[in-house]
Amino acid sequence: MKIPFSLPVIDDEVIAEMMDTLTRTGWLTTGPKVRALEKEIQIFIGSSNPVLCVNSWTSGAMLMLRWFGVGPGDEVIIPAYTYSATALCAMNMGASVVMVDVKDDFTMDPEKLATAVTEKTKVIIPVDIGGYPCDYDAIRQVLARPEIRKKFRAEHVRQQQLGRILLLADAAHSLGAFYKGRAIGTVADITVYSLHSVKNITTGEGGAIALNLPSPFDNDKELVFLRALGLNGQNKSAFEKNQPGAWRYDIIDQGLKVNMPDLCASVGLAQMRRYRDRFLPERKRIFQFYLNAFSRYEWAILPPCRNDDATESSYHLFLLRLRGFDETERDRAIQQISSCEVGVNVHYIPMAMLTLFRNRGYQISDYPMTYSLFANEISLPIYNNLTEKQLQIVVDTVVDAYYSIAGTEKTNVV
Repeated sequence: MKIPFSLPVIDDEVIAEMMDTLTRTGWLTTGPKVRALEKEIQIFIGSSNPVLCVNSWTSGAMLMLRWFGVGPGDEVIIPAYTYSATALCAMNMGASVVMVDVKDDFTMDPEKLATAVTEKTKVIIPVDIGGYPCDYDAIRQVLARPEIRKKFRAEHVRQQQLGRILLLADAAHSLGAFYKGRAIGTVADITVYSLHSVKNITTGEGGAIALNLPSPFDNDKELVFLRALGLNGQNKSAFEKNQPGAWRYDIIDQGLKVNMPDLCASVGLAQMRRYRDRFLPERKRIFQFYLNAFSRYEWAILPPCRNDDATESSYHLFLLRLRGFDETERDRAIQQISSCEVGVNVHYIPMAMLTLFRNRGYQISDYPMTYSLFANEISLPIYNNLTEKQLQIVVDTVVDAYYSIAGTEKTNVV
C-alpha cells in the first residue's frame, strides 16, 4: 500500500467553496473570501486583534520586517534549526541573520539567544518546529533583561514606539498550538502562520499574520496600513475599487505585493471551519497512535507534544529520532522505508549545511545540538484521513528498517 508523506484535504466542502468563488462571486483575487478566512482564524485563536492573510509565510514575514523598518545594517536572530525561509525573509530585506543553537526539544535556546544580541539586533524570530511552541516566556525574559534592553537602538518610528526588540513568531507549523493555555497567535508581538499545501490548514500557497502589538500601537489601525503595504502601498484593494464610483485610490507607501487571492482563500476557508472539531483532533489521534506504538522501543526518541503547563502542539509533524543512528544510518533507513512505498521526510537540513549559508560563513560545527537532532531525525506521515491500517504499516515499516540497519534482533521492546 502506497502511503504518501503528505496530502491536503480536498473534499466536497472544499470543492463547493471553490465553486462558489468561481460561479457565484466571480471574484478571484483579494476579496470577501480572504476577509472571511481572516475572521475564521481570528475567532479560532480567540484574539481581539486582527488577522491579515498573505500569499506565503515568507512574504508575510517580509511585510512585517518592512513595517518595522528592518533593513541593511540590522540583525535578525533566528534558530539554526528551521527551514531557510526564516532566514531568507530577513536577508531579502537586506538584514543580516544571526543563528543560535536550539534545545533538545528543537526550539530556540534562550541562553544562546542572550549571548547573540547586539546593538544591531532588531527582531527575534523563534520557530515552533513541528507545531511545538517555543518557551516564549523565557525568550521574553531575555528581552526584558536590563543589559539586553540597553543594547536596543531604535532607528525607525515603529522601533521607537515599541522601545525594544520585536518578537516575531515563526508559527508556520503551529496554527492550533497553545503555549501555557494561550493560543499561538496571542503570545508574541506578531505571529506568522503558513498555509502552504503541506500545512494543517492550506490555501495551496498562503500565510496569515496575527497582530498582538502592545500599547501604544492600535492593532486595527496597523491592519489598515498593512493591507495597503501588502498591496504595493495601494490604499484600496481591486475589489474595493471595483465597487460603483470607488475607482479613485492612493499609493501611501513603498509596499510589497503579497496579498492572498480569494481563489486560494476558498480552500482554507472550507477547512478552517472544521479545524477545531474535526481536523485538529484527528491529527492529535494520529500523533498519539505513533506515540503509543514507538514508546515500546527504547531506541525511539519521541517528539515533544504537550507539557503540564498547558503547552500543546498543533501536531503538524511527528519528528521521530532513531537513537544511536548517525546521518548515514538514518539515510539508509529512509531509503529502505521509501522502497516500501511509505513516504517519510527530514525536517530540516540545517541551514549551515546548505550552499547559500556555507558560502556566507555559517558552519554547522557552531550548532552542535542542531546537528545532533538532524542527524537521526525522520518525519513520519501525519495528515487527515490516514487510517489505522495505514498508520500501522508506517510503524511496521519504520521498525523493520531500524532493525535491518542496526543489525539487531527485535528484543529491545520496553
